[in-house]
Amino acid sequence: MLSGQNDLVAKIVSLCKRRGIVFQNSEIYGGIQGFYDYGPIGSLLKNNWKSLWLKNNVQERSDVVLIDGAIITHPKVWEASGHVKNFGDELIECKSCHQRFRPDLIDNVTKCPECGGEFTNPKKFNILFKTEIGVIEGEKIPAYLRGEACQNIYLDFKNIVDSSRVKIPFGIAQIGKAFRNEITPKNFLYRTREFEQWDIQFFCQEKDMNQYYEYWKETRMAWYQGLFNQKESLRFRQHQKNELAFYAQKAFDIEFEAPWGWTEMEGIHWRGDYDLTQHSKYSHQDLSYLDRTTGKKFIPHIVEASGGVDRSLFFLLLDAYQEQKLDNGETRIFLKLNPKLSAYKMAIFPLAANKPELVSLAENLYTDLSKKYSLDFDDSSNIGKKYRRQDEIGTPWCAVIDYQSLEDGTLSIRDRDTMSQIRIKIEEIDSWLSYKLN
Repeated sequence: MLSGQNDLVAKIVSLCKRRGIVFQNSEIYGGIQGFYDYGPIGSLLKNNWKSLWLKNNVQERSDVVLIDGAIITHPKVWEASGHVKNFGDELIECKSCHQRFRPDLIDNVTKCPECGGEFTNPKKFNILFKTEIGVIEGEKIPAYLRGEACQNIYLDFKNIVDSSRVKIPFGIAQIGKAFRNEITPKNFLYRTREFEQWDIQFFCQEKDMNQYYEYWKETRMAWYQGLFNQKESLRFRQHQKNELAFYAQKAFDIEFEAPWGWTEMEGIHWRGDYDLTQHSKYSHQDLSYLDRTTGKKFIPHIVEASGGVDRSLFFLLLDAYQEQKLDNGETRIFLKLNPKLSAYKMAIFPLAANKPELVSLAENLYTDLSKKYSLDFDDSSNIGKKYRRQDEIGTPWCAVIDYQSLEDGTLSIRDRDTMSQIRIKIEEIDSWLSYKLN
């Protein structure tokens, strides 16, 4: 990775800590690798990111339903899915510095990139997190934290068909936590041990697989392109036969051009009937679907669209990060985020904190608008610092109550991207925001 590219990641990490977006988990104890906490701003950003996905893929569709599955499932689930046997990575260790690496993630597997030492022979290990269920020693049942969120969907398939009016073709969606004991967590939120996934498992007849596979491939790419600034930073990459997951007949990745190179953001997988067939076999339950029109029963085939919530949010931050040289020689940092994603849609300031009439008017406006929008309020004294803070967390507009506001009932709105300002009537601010966010 070039130094400038390293710098960008370092700047994002610094910004995330400085502005309450993301913190290292257990930092006061030295941290724990591969685990992160979202701060006040980051929690809002992440929830907005998930809400946009839910709106696009569930709320605005009649053919996709939503579930929220448990993190721990019966241990046989992971035997049936193939994860106990196949869900693993290779590990090599430097004989000199004892750093560990995945061979597929380094350029030269003969010499350690840290010290130039020799590597051990590759060792295979499973990356599922093991746990136990029960309270009495000797009677505890071994189990796993889920390595992927989609298994709950297959487990609930029959219940959903039996309890609702869904008919094939239809999809089941879920956003949920997953856990993988990664050898080398790295690149901030890109590769972690605890993360969230969003999944759509779309069930259809075998004859219709190609149609729906292409549909979901193009639909998911279009959604990302509508939210990223640099559309050229997104592309498809087809998996070669030797890199297909054990369950996949075909796979395309939606990739983002990260500072360290093109890398996966979401996978579109042709899973076929593998999953429901396996769970039928291991559970001894009939997971076939009855077509009430034809009277025929069959195991549905599945198109999967599965992406990392944390990973894609990190890529959004990389995409949005901007630096601008100002006339006074200072550098302005701002996140050029889509306003629908921003933690706060607007920040409201009184021009002077020591003027009660300005503060009162600003507070009243904040109280009224915050019933409908996510807003920030700042009555600190320095207007420039207030702008800089909002720029760095991606707030698209700042509204300032000033002395003119007391005279004519208008306020000043400053735009994040252009720093241009307009004045509008205070009574019009609600409709103005609604229009901008529509």
